Amino acid sequence: MKNFKKIAELLAQQAEEIARYLFPRGKIEGNEWCIGNIDGEPGKSLKIRLHGQKAGVWCDFSLGNEYSGDLLDLWAATRKISLLTALKEAQVHLGVANPKFDGYKQKNFTRPSSKKIPLLKFQSVILDYLINNRMLTLKTINDFKIGELGREIVFPYWRDNELIFVKYLSLDRPDGKKQIRAEANCEPCLFGWHLISPNTRSIAITEGELDTLSLHQYGIPSLSVPFGGGIGDKHKWIESEYDRLAIFDEIYLCLDSDSSGNAAAMELSSRLGRHRCRVVTLPYKDANECLQRGVTVNEINRCFQEAKFIEPAELKSASLYADQVIGEFYPKAGKEHGYNPPWQYAIGKILFRPDELTIWGGINGHGKSQLLGHVILSLMAQGARVCIASLEIKPKKLLMRLTRQASAVKEPTEEYIRKIHEWYGDKLWLFDLVGTAKVERLLEVFLYAHQRYGIDVFVIDSFMKCGIDEDDFKAQKIFIEKLCDFKNQFNCQIHIVAHPRKTNDETQIPGKLDIKGTGAISDLADNCFTVWRNKEKEDLLRQQGNGNSLNHSQLEKLNKPDCIWRCDKQRNGEWEGTIALWFEPNSFQYLGHPKLKPMQFVEFSKSNR
Repeated sequence: MKNFKKIAELLAQQAEEIARYLFPRGKIEGNEWCIGNIDGEPGKSLKIRLHGQKAGVWCDFSLGNEYSGDLLDLWAATRKISLLTALKEAQVHLGVANPKFDGYKQKNFTRPSSKKIPLLKFQSVILDYLINNRMLTLKTINDFKIGELGREIVFPYWRDNELIFVKYLSLDRPDGKKQIRAEANCEPCLFGWHLISPNTRSIAITEGELDTLSLHQYGIPSLSVPFGGGIGDKHKWIESEYDRLAIFDEIYLCLDSDSSGNAAAMELSSRLGRHRCRVVTLPYKDANECLQRGVTVNEINRCFQEAKFIEPAELKSASLYADQVIGEFYPKAGKEHGYNPPWQYAIGKILFRPDELTIWGGINGHGKSQLLGHVILSLMAQGARVCIASLEIKPKKLLMRLTRQASAVKEPTEEYIRKIHEWYGDKLWLFDLVGTAKVERLLEVFLYAHQRYGIDVFVIDSFMKCGIDEDDFKAQKIFIEKLCDFKNQFNCQIHIVAHPRKTNDETQIPGKLDIKGTGAISDLADNCFTVWRNKEKEDLLRQQGNGNSLNHSQLEKLNKPDCIWRCDKQRNGEWEGTIALWFEPNSFQYLGHPKLKPMQFVEFSKSNR
């Protein structure tokens, strides 16, 4: 979703049209649209500026300056709805509604019972700890409806007057480690929504509930993440809160000053928008430690005033990269920089890395999309989140092929198909458009997918369906440059299927120089692969199947592989060459040896296959 400020700006560009839409009984006087009040009664007290730098600004002068704002505020006030609802309605009116994804269904969560929140006792070890150790006031504690259960602090996550999530923090720390648990199967969300005013446009996000209580006590609107700092699945809450956070023009990341907090700041700014995220540097590790050490309100406010954007820096000292370079040479176990291909003997030769654009070429009908599907399933099995823009076939056809590959059988049962689609879960999304996609819309959807769902692998099938003429080499180069900018900025990988120039001979394997279009496609790509199908072998097998005898030379050709996967370019790898593959027709999988069996990506009993 576009954020509040952006939609307000778009409304201001159409100020007169929006004014007429909201108040059809109003009248123009000079540079203003005049009406009696937000209920649309006749009069001139409420004025909306129509043109100039203040276009879209309004004020009801009969009620005072507090009854003023921009057109999105006015939309909400006129319809007596929340800012979030007004934001969604305005997006639909402007034609910039959020993209819809197929291939993904949000999980059904359980709502905890508010009866499970035992109230704090007037005299208890929990209350004594919060007041005397954490320096929180009784009012702050009561504002957040904190509870207790034995020696555990109970943090209830309220939103829209409903209990969404419950988290428990024990006072006991064996071996110095925090003991934290949460109610099972609850929706991950942010802590503190019930105290955020509907008119708030700036919010702080902290790494823990006690830090949010502390900032609240300092007078700063604040929310806490549910699972602490770090990256990846720690931030699954973004999917649930993405729309609600759109109303904030400024997001202050007030996280712990350690490696986990720094990593979280980078990921949150990328997914919530660098243009509105600022990093707050506190004098101590976190907000609660500041409270304990007596840091004043003025000092905290100064830290927020001096908060800085995480801006891409074009010039850095090489010495800053020492740790990253060491990580490239010696990656830690489980921290390999990318995803492996599905074939054992290709591992160590080819790696699908973040920040890379990969071109998949091949003659029409040689199975490049099918083989890429097999690769994508392997990436998902390793933890990738994938969005496929299949512009040539409908989602049901694409998913039918992927499901056949995932099951490793020709006709999986209905129960098995549903099991596989459950496995897709938060791993697979589809950009549902068959036809020509506008470049701008495609990248807009990819950005939304990355920011809301944390998707790190994008597939475009195919380049020729992206709305660019075959002979418009300049536009093709600009598109590839935009894809490169996107994958570099958001630390993701992009795979794009491309077609070669037409030839009269399918026996020759095309290379990166044979890709149709501008040479910039292969020049700017990080990796170039070609998929080649051995059609001569297929023809000989058909002859043999029809009872025709083959000579010795022809029989020798039957031992050749069914497919060649060729690597013509791997910018960040040392290996280039060809890999032989054998096609298994029932599963649509490609095997590294003719005697191997296809892999079942989603386990299921043989009786149900």
